[in-house]
Amino acid sequence: MSVSITEDIKSVSDLKKKTHEIFKQMHCTGRPIIVTVNGKPEAVLLDAKVFERKLKTLNLGILLAEAETDVKKGRTRPARDFLKELKYRAKVSG
Repeated sequence: MSVSITEDIKSVSDLKKKTHEIFKQMHCTGRPIIVTVNGKPEAVLLDAKVFERKLKTLNLGILLAEAETDVKKGRTRPARDFLKELKYRAKVSG
Protein backbone atom coordinates (compact mmCIF):
# COMPACT_ATOMS: atom_id res chain seq x y z
CA MET A 1 0.00 0.00 0.00
CA SER A 2 1.55 3.23 -1.08
CA VAL A 3 1.37 6.56 0.67
CA SER A 4 2.04 9.96 -0.84
CA ILE A 5 4.07 11.99 1.63
CA THR A 6 2.90 15.25 0.07
CA GLU A 7 -0.79 14.32 -0.21
CA ASP A 8 -1.65 11.74 2.44
CA ILE A 9 -0.28 13.23 5.65
CA LYS A 10 -2.74 15.60 7.31
CA SER A 11 -2.78 17.33 10.67
CA VAL A 12 -5.65 16.79 13.05
CA SER A 13 -6.51 20.47 12.48
CA ASP A 14 -6.80 19.82 8.73
CA LEU A 15 -9.01 16.82 9.47
CA LYS A 16 -11.31 18.97 11.59
CA LYS A 17 -11.53 21.74 8.98
CA LYS A 18 -11.58 19.64 5.80
CA THR A 19 -13.16 16.35 6.85
CA HIS A 20 -15.28 15.92 3.72
CA GLU A 21 -12.38 16.75 1.38
CA ILE A 22 -10.00 14.38 3.17
CA PHE A 23 -12.51 11.52 3.18
CA LYS A 24 -13.18 12.10 -0.53
CA GLN A 25 -9.43 11.93 -1.23
CA MET A 26 -9.14 8.71 0.78
CA HIS A 27 -12.04 7.08 -1.08
CA CYS A 28 -10.83 8.22 -4.52
CA THR A 29 -7.18 7.22 -4.12
CA GLY A 30 -7.65 4.14 -1.94
CA ARG A 31 -4.59 5.29 -0.01
CA PRO A 32 -4.59 5.75 3.76
CA ILE A 33 -4.48 9.16 5.36
CA ILE A 34 -1.96 9.60 8.15
CA VAL A 35 -3.22 12.01 10.79
CA THR A 36 -0.61 13.88 12.79
CA VAL A 37 -0.81 15.57 16.18
CA ASN A 38 1.93 18.07 16.92
CA GLY A 39 3.75 16.90 13.80
CA LYS A 40 3.89 13.24 14.81
CA PRO A 41 1.82 10.39 13.33
CA GLU A 42 -1.11 9.59 15.61
CA ALA A 43 -3.67 7.68 13.54
CA VAL A 44 -4.34 6.24 10.11
CA LEU A 45 -7.64 6.61 8.24
CA LEU A 46 -8.40 3.84 5.79
CA ASP A 47 -11.32 3.32 3.44
CA ALA A 48 -13.57 0.62 4.92
CA LYS A 49 -13.49 -1.54 1.77
CA VAL A 50 -9.70 -1.35 1.61
CA PHE A 51 -9.52 -2.21 5.32
CA GLU A 52 -11.79 -5.22 4.81
CA ARG A 53 -9.60 -6.52 1.96
CA LYS A 54 -6.47 -6.03 4.06
CA LEU A 55 -8.08 -7.82 7.00
CA LYS A 56 -9.06 -10.79 4.81
CA THR A 57 -5.51 -10.95 3.49
CA LEU A 58 -4.11 -10.83 7.02
CA ASN A 59 -6.46 -13.57 8.21
CA LEU A 60 -5.49 -15.77 5.25
CA GLY A 61 -1.84 -15.20 6.08
CA ILE A 62 -2.45 -16.31 9.66
CA LEU A 63 -4.17 -19.50 8.47
CA LEU A 64 -1.33 -20.24 6.06
CA ALA A 65 1.26 -19.74 8.81
CA GLU A 66 -0.62 -22.23 11.00
CA ALA A 67 -0.75 -24.69 8.12
CA GLU A 68 2.99 -24.32 7.49
CA THR A 69 3.65 -25.06 11.17
CA ASP A 70 1.52 -28.20 10.94
CA VAL A 71 3.48 -29.36 7.88
CA LYS A 72 6.83 -28.68 9.55
CA LYS A 73 5.77 -30.63 12.64
CA GLY A 74 4.45 -33.53 10.57
CA ARG A 75 0.82 -33.00 11.55
CA THR A 76 -0.50 -34.00 8.14
CA ARG A 77 -2.22 -36.97 6.54
CA PRO A 78 -2.96 -38.06 2.99
CA ALA A 79 -5.81 -36.22 1.30
CA ARG A 80 -7.51 -39.52 0.40
CA ASP A 81 -7.74 -40.46 4.09
CA PHE A 82 -9.21 -37.08 4.94
CA LEU A 83 -11.78 -37.25 2.14
CA LYS A 84 -12.84 -40.78 3.13
CA GLU A 85 -13.37 -39.63 6.71
CA LEU A 86 -15.23 -36.51 5.55
CA LYS A 87 -17.60 -38.56 3.40
CA TYR A 88 -18.17 -41.03 6.23
CA ARG A 89 -18.89 -38.36 8.82
CA ALA A 90 -21.12 -36.37 6.48
CA LYS A 91 -22.84 -39.58 5.37
CA VAL A 92 -22.17 -38.73 1.72
CA SER A 93 -22.45 -41.55 -0.80
CA GLY A 94 -20.05 -42.07 -3.68
